[in-house]
Amino acid sequence: MTGKLSDGLVSGARATTGLEFYVAVLLLCIPRVVAAQVHELGQDPIAGSAVFEAKGCMECHAVNGLGGTYGPDLGRIPRRRSFSELAATMWNHVPLMRAGMSEIGIERPEMDAEEAADLIGFLFTLHYFDAPGDVEAGRRLFNDKKCVVCHRVGNYGGEVGPSLDHVGRYGSPILVAAAMLNHGAAMANSIEPTGVQRPEFENSELVDLIAYLVSAAPQPLEGRVYVLPGRAEAGRVVFIEKRCDQCHSVSGVGGQIGPDLSQVDRQWSMTEFAAAMWNKLPKMVKVMGREGISVPQIGGGEMADLVAYLYSVEYFVEPGDVEHGAVLLSEKGCKACHSVAGTGAGTASDLSRVQSMSDPPGVVASLWNHAGVIETRSEGTEASWPVLSREEMADLAAFFQALAEQR
Repeated sequence: MTGKLSDGLVSGARATTGLEFYVAVLLLCIPRVVAAQVHELGQDPIAGSAVFEAKGCMECHAVNGLGGTYGPDLGRIPRRRSFSELAATMWNHVPLMRAGMSEIGIERPEMDAEEAADLIGFLFTLHYFDAPGDVEAGRRLFNDKKCVVCHRVGNYGGEVGPSLDHVGRYGSPILVAAAMLNHGAAMANSIEPTGVQRPEFENSELVDLIAYLVSAAPQPLEGRVYVLPGRAEAGRVVFIEKRCDQCHSVSGVGGQIGPDLSQVDRQWSMTEFAAAMWNKLPKMVKVMGREGISVPQIGGGEMADLVAYLYSVEYFVEPGDVEHGAVLLSEKGCKACHSVAGTGAGTASDLSRVQSMSDPPGVVASLWNHAGVIETRSEGTEASWPVLSREEMADLAAFFQALAEQR
C-alpha cells in the first residue's frame, strides 16, 4: 500500500498539497437526501473512506495520486456518478477486478450493506471538493479582474471596498464565497463610479483567487485548516427558507422563473457552484426585486449546506421500476438458479426471502458477495457476465425493496 487516507490530515493555514482533499472528505457526510420515490438511506463518506482502505481498494486504485496504480485513479474520473451508476460500474467490473486481485495476490473482500453504502457515498464525494488553488494564478487574477482597484490585501490595493485580509483568514473557500455573495449588492453600487466592470469567474478562477487571499493573509490561522463541510439535508431547508424555491426548481419541484438547479449542463465542484451563483447575482437581484423578494444574507455554514444540497440531488436520480426489475431477473439469468416467491429454477435460494436485499445498498453488497459463486458456476459454460446499466441496477434495487416491504 502506498499511503493511508489519514495521511491527508494537513496542519497549518498555508497547507495546500493534494492531500488536503482528504481533510475535506473526512469531514463530509451526506445525510439522508434522496430523490422522490426512493427509500431513504444514510451514506457516510467518512466511514466509506475507511472501507476503501480496509477492503484493500487502495492496493489497486489511487484517489488523486494516493494509492495503487494497477487500476484507474478514482479521483480523476471525469464526472461524478449517481448511486446506481457507481453500483453498476462496480458490478460490471467484477471479472476484471477479480483477475487483477488474483494477479497481485489479494482475496476479494466481502461487504455488508452499510459498508457498501458508505463506500459508494465516499466515491460519490470525490469531485465535491476542489483541488488546491494556484496562488500565483490567483495573484494575477486579483489584478486582471480589477479587484485591486477597490480592495486591499496587506499594503497593496485600493480602499474603495473593504480590505480582504480578513477574508484570507477564513481558511475555507466556501466562507469566502459566502462573503462575496453577501457583499454583491453593495458592490454593485460602489463599483459604478470607478468604471470597473464587475468580475466574473470561470472554471478554477475563484479557487485560485481564494488561494491567493489565504496565502496573503497577514495573520495565519493556528492549527489545522478544514474545508467547511456541507450538510445536504440542512441545505434543503436553506433553499426553502431563503426562498430560492420561488424562482428555481430541483428535480422539477419549485419555481419556474430560473433554471432547474438539478439540470445543470456540467458537473460543478463546491466552489464552482459558488462562482456560478456570484456570476448570476446581478440578474438574480433584478428578478428578486421584480418578484418582491428581498435579497437574503447567507452565512458561511448556510452556503456550505446549500451547495451540498444542490450537489447531492444527483446521488439518487434513478428511482427504479419495480416491474422491470422483476423482468430483469429472467433476462439476466438470475432465475436460472434462483426462485422468486416460489417461481423459478429453485436450485438456489429464493430471493424473496433474502433479508439482506431489503434496500439498494443491501442489493449491491449481496451482488458483490455473490459474484464469486456466479463466476464459479459459469466456468466451462458459454454464459457471459450479466452486465447492468445504472437504470437496471436501480430497477433491481426497487424490485427487492418492494419485496421487503411486502414481507
